[in-house]
Amino acid sequence: MKAIFLSESPESVQRVYTARQAQELTYEAGLFPQVFRRQDLLADPAYFSNVVHVFSTWGMPALGADEIAACLPSLRNVFYAAGSVQSFARPFLARGVRVFSAWSANAVPVAEYAVAQILLANKGFFAASRGIVDPASRAAAAHRAGAFPGNYGCAVGILGAGQIGRRVIRALAGLTGHLAVKVFDPFCSDEALREDGAVRCGLDEIFATCQTISNHLANNAETRGMLGYALFSKMAPNATFINTGRGAQVVEEDLVRALREEPGRTAVLDVTSPEPPPAGHPFYALPNVVLTPHIAGSSGNEVHRMAQLMVDTFRRVALQGAGSDCEVTPEMLRTMA
Repeated sequence: MKAIFLSESPESVQRVYTARQAQELTYEAGLFPQVFRRQDLLADPAYFSNVVHVFSTWGMPALGADEIAACLPSLRNVFYAAGSVQSFARPFLARGVRVFSAWSANAVPVAEYAVAQILLANKGFFAASRGIVDPASRAAAAHRAGAFPGNYGCAVGILGAGQIGRRVIRALAGLTGHLAVKVFDPFCSDEALREDGAVRCGLDEIFATCQTISNHLANNAETRGMLGYALFSKMAPNATFINTGRGAQVVEEDLVRALREEPGRTAVLDVTSPEPPPAGHPFYALPNVVLTPHIAGSSGNEVHRMAQLMVDTFRRVALQGAGSDCEVTPEMLRTMA
């Protein structure tokens, strides 16, 4: 048994990897068809001693370095058909196991989702769609939408220029070419931002001057709680904040305060902290909050894109001995979501 599926969520594995992809891995990688859990490894470590490749997706268990050494001593590669590897990667990397992530594939639908929300927000879609129940309220909604700039010459703020943020920036440039895109990111170079048609700005300037602000910051200790009242209070009276990144970066009571102070502001939240918000949270009641249940990432047939990327990466790395831009390094974990 050279390869296994490893996940605490077997249904996720079955949803992400198609039957054909699993068959190809069975033939090419020696994949055992069963999905194993952490408890299976710990119950019979010797059974997994020859495993060289692990394939996974959402539900990948966190294992300590000692557990990896005991249960998977021959392991060389982890192929993760999903995005963030923050919850499990470090002990594997410390053991010299290579970790590959489909973050670039998962970034595609998130970027598409964010771009769609940004373009709608600039048109006043969210403000205009609230409370239309009769012709009079429709006229009032049209008046509200008239106060929005649209997508010509509009300032948009992007927080974080990683895989997703860069895709959003480039897509906006390709779609309109007339948005003023301002970016907060401490890692991306000025030259790279200029090539994408954006400029570097501080957080204060972005929140004070941008019609729509979209969060794509990396999820780490430095960014948690970064977005608070000092920033949200600077938003224009009809500005929109979009979060498809991580809820922990937002001080939610501060966002609620800013939304109550200026009811024309809008928050479009695909992520919160915790997820979902607890019963009775103001996000459920505020008319200027749009909640979606973490749907920006890969869903439906989009999940197979991630699995295919990992199948292709396995072939390049394990069969052809080539490199891969899907490989995760310890340094990358500082900036990845």
